[in-house]
Amino acid sequence: IGVLAELSTAIHQGKAVLLHYFSVSSGETNREVVPFALVDNGLRWHVRAYDRKRGRFLDFVLTRIIQATVLDEEVADHERRDSDIQWNRIVEMEIVPHPNPKNLKHPETIELDYGMEAGVLKINVRAAVAGYVLRRWNVDCSEDHSEEGPEFHLWLRNSAALYGVENLSIAPGYKQ
Repeated sequence: IGVLAELSTAIHQGKAVLLHYFSVSSGETNREVVPFALVDNGLRWHVRAYDRKRGRFLDFVLTRIIQATVLDEEVADHERRDSDIQWNRIVEMEIVPHPNPKNLKHPETIELDYGMEAGVLKINVRAAVAGYVLRRWNVDCSEDHSEEGPEFHLWLRNSAALYGVENLSIAPGYKQ
C-alpha cells in the first residue's frame, strides 16, 4: 500500500520517484523513474514510467518495488507521458476466429463470444499494452496462423499493424 500511495502521489503531482526495484535482467537496483499510469495486464499490475537510468519508457511490475520515495525535483518534458510514443500510439488489431480447424472446429461460437461483426473483432489498444492483450487473450500472432493448441481460438489477421510495437516478445507466435 505504501508503494502504491507513493506512486499515486507522484503520478498526481507529476513528480519523479526513487524506486528500490528487483529486475529480472538487472537484479536489485535503485531507479529514478517518472511514473504516469498504472496498468493491469490481466496477471499483474505495472507502473508505466520514464526510466532515467535507461533513458526510455518502461513498465515496472508493482510487486517488484520494495520501496518508493517521491522526489521533489523538476521533471523534463521528454520524461512526461506526452513523449511516450508507445503509450500515445493506438494500434487497431483485427482479431478473428482461428482458421486452423485443429484449434477451432466451430468458429461461429467464438464470433458470438466476442461479439464479432462479419467475423472480425476490431479493437484499439495502446502500442505499449498490445503484447499484454495478445498474450492474455491467447491470440495467435503468427502470419500463417501456425500456433496450435486448444488455447488458441483467436488469430490476429492484420499482424502488419504491429510494426514498431515494442513489447511483442510475449505475444504468442509473433516473429519480427
